[in-house]
Amino acid sequence: MGTAIIGSSRRFPLRNRGQRGFSLMEVVISMAVLTVGLVSLLGVFGLAMASTLTSQEDMIAKQLANEAYESVVTARNTSQITFDDIQNVNSSNCPVTGAASCGIFVGTSSSPTFGPIYNAGADGIFGTSDDAAAGEAAMTDPGPDGIYGTADDLQLPLVGYQRAIQITTAYDANNNAMTSLRGVTITIQYTTSQTKLPKTYILNSYISQFQ
Repeated sequence: MGTAIIGSSRRFPLRNRGQRGFSLMEVVISMAVLTVGLVSLLGVFGLAMASTLTSQEDMIAKQLANEAYESVVTARNTSQITFDDIQNVNSSNCPVTGAASCGIFVGTSSSPTFGPIYNAGADGIFGTSDDAAAGEAAMTDPGPDGIYGTADDLQLPLVGYQRAIQITTAYDANNNAMTSLRGVTITIQYTTSQTKLPKTYILNSYISQFQ
């Protein structure tokens, strides 16, 4: 009896070209792209944190501008001052009283004149000449108990804040001066721990001779 030898050959399938692994160069490039993306993301987080840290200073600047404008409106509504008074000092536009000069707000209408943030003086109006005698203003912090008006409240000086008030003539569409309306620009300049250059908050509004 003859012996039959059956031979077999195993054929290993070739791997699909789409199943190849990444080359070293492709891995390096991918890591570089990923690193750039992560660094950019960290920069965005840094900006967000800086903005959060300066939000309190921004809020204080807005409040300082609003309180100055509201004091002017209140004085007008209570007839405490005339419309001629609602100007920067030494103004020659005095149609109500007919005086040679009028105005009670420190500074000029042509450019902002910055000064420390003082408490309102005896007239109760911010930005007038009697404010300096009232002393520099401070912000009240509620203290450890978080409640205003208690014994642990802290008075924090408004260091780094300055305010300027400008009262300007308002004009109509034909560039004619409006005698019963004036522009009010209140500028707060302040510094923060996160910015090298001073920041500025500007409130622009109008005030009429009439309520």
